[in-house]
Amino acid sequence: MSEFNIKNIGLKVGLEIHQQLDTKKKLFCNCTPIEEEEFSRKFSRKLRAAKSELGKIDPAALFESTKSKTIIYYANPNSSCLVEEDEEPPHALDPDAKNISLLISSALDSKIFSEIHVMRKTVIDGSNTTGFQRTMLVAQGGSIEVGGEKVGVQSICLEEDAGKLIKDEGNHRFFSLDRLGVPLVEIALDPVEGDPKFVKDIALTLGRLLRVTKRVMRGIGSIRQDVNISIDGGGVIEVKGVQQLDQLEKIIEFEAKRQHGLKLISEKINQRGFTEINRNDDVFDITELMQDCNSKIIKKSIEKQENIFAIRIKKLKGVIGFEPYSNIRLGKEIGQLVRFFGIGGVFHSDELPNYGIENEDIERVTEKLDMQGDDAFLIIAGGKIPVEFAIESIINRIKLAKDGPPAETRAATQNGDTIFLRPRPGASRMYPETDIPTIKVTNEELKEVKSNIPKSWEGSIKEIEEKYRINNQLAEQIFDSNYFELFEKICSEKQNSPNFVASVLCSTITNLERKGLDSGLLNDEQIMKTFELLDKEKINKESIEIIFEQIMSKKANDITQALENASITQLSEDELDKVLDEIVQKNAEKIQQEQIRALSGLMGIVMKEVRGKASGKMINQKLKEKIQKFLDYRKY
Repeated sequence: MSEFNIKNIGLKVGLEIHQQLDTKKKLFCNCTPIEEEEFSRKFSRKLRAAKSELGKIDPAALFESTKSKTIIYYANPNSSCLVEEDEEPPHALDPDAKNISLLISSALDSKIFSEIHVMRKTVIDGSNTTGFQRTMLVAQGGSIEVGGEKVGVQSICLEEDAGKLIKDEGNHRFFSLDRLGVPLVEIALDPVEGDPKFVKDIALTLGRLLRVTKRVMRGIGSIRQDVNISIDGGGVIEVKGVQQLDQLEKIIEFEAKRQHGLKLISEKINQRGFTEINRNDDVFDITELMQDCNSKIIKKSIEKQENIFAIRIKKLKGVIGFEPYSNIRLGKEIGQLVRFFGIGGVFHSDELPNYGIENEDIERVTEKLDMQGDDAFLIIAGGKIPVEFAIESIINRIKLAKDGPPAETRAATQNGDTIFLRPRPGASRMYPETDIPTIKVTNEELKEVKSNIPKSWEGSIKEIEEKYRINNQLAEQIFDSNYFELFEKICSEKQNSPNFVASVLCSTITNLERKGLDSGLLNDEQIMKTFELLDKEKINKESIEIIFEQIMSKKANDITQALENASITQLSEDELDKVLDEIVQKNAEKIQQEQIRALSGLMGIVMKEVRGKASGKMINQKLKEKIQKFLDYRKY
């Protein structure tokens, strides 16, 4: 296994930032950009790939069409209308969204065009009911300064966000239309030479610039990063849907290693003299041959009367399973690919005998395929149509493997890896929108936005420090978090100190996330209500973490249930005195030895005992008094 060095592979990384805008309407209709939990409308579509004006079918669209998915859409009239359902033409562009995109362009010193033309971008994965996404090029050029270096801006586009994927199950894919049509600004940056930490700093800096405008959405899913990654000798790989900065760094590191591993695999393929796989000569139906096979997957396919095929791969014995770096293999790449056709995976000769496929099965396949000593094979099972598509994709993928990592689109995973999503789109993907006229940008509009360019991030942090009397570190944390607007609202309406509120929103929730709990289950309304209960002295400060923990762990659906589950009721002063007296008596020896220093250890015991049922301040005061009284009594 090789030793990987990220500095020696010619790594280049380009960022695309997608940021939802804070508007009262969607981009091309009057619907409110809100997320609903219930849906009164349900309908289905079957999206198909079509030729563009250039007479070609986009490769990404063609790939999606081979999956033959039926798309199910859920809609709520409060958040979507006939425009989102593609039953009504788009309305005029939301002027607020236009102005925000001009403001962001001005803040990046980009050249704004005097005319904006709406284009259609082919997308048939189901995320758009129309089969395309509406997008507009607003500006080009400009830069952002990061760590004393200038990073160039390629383009700034205003576009509509996609539908929200609910689940992908079998031959069906489910979307809600809440998010479809929400205004979105896309900022594409020039590629930089590969330092994952520097790329993370770029994303952080740009995110801060967007947030200081106070015209963008915050919260989970409101900002997403797509990352374009390449190494010397490889195609550009686009990784979609990176939401967290820490995840961004891990994904770049993983993808760099994966791509370099594929480059080492390509060198081995070419050393072997591999040429190609012939669909007519190298693909064999082995269904009858495998009737007695003990593999569960094979047996299941036979029971379902599906087809089993073997693909002969000349001269590549030992290469399909070759692992230049841990878990980087051509076999794994092929396995990820075929899953998109509803096929559980493939078996390859480098990993056999295994999985119920025994030596006798291998011998029969080897004979059927007329294999030579350095040949390899793949076995794939499934329905006739998906298997045919999968075989073509496998043949093409092994062909591409000769030239190193192929250009493709991949999806980010939560653990920092990437998985195959689809081929990269081609030039035939874009074509003009016919339902929306050209949009003019006037000199008056430009003057207006340039006069309203917001202060710097540093200036914003200073303002927060002074306004709320919190330290610099906490001001940065709360501003960079998803909860800044909520923080300001709580501080304006409630009686709690800004320092305490910021600590809860930044530290308490983060600590619960580190335990594996889901902050996405905790909404702004629930947080506000919790602070209301604190203001009314219905709960104490220690109860907040308990309530959040209940909701974020799915033990409770709301605050009422969280309070019931945790039995959070305030102890009376007499009840608290009784608990403290018992703990002091049980720990008499400890108090004798440590004197008043025992307070710290006993506080931990008490807090565990009465968690959330009394304030820490009251407990500390009373316990200190009782320890001192105990010590004074023992003197006599």
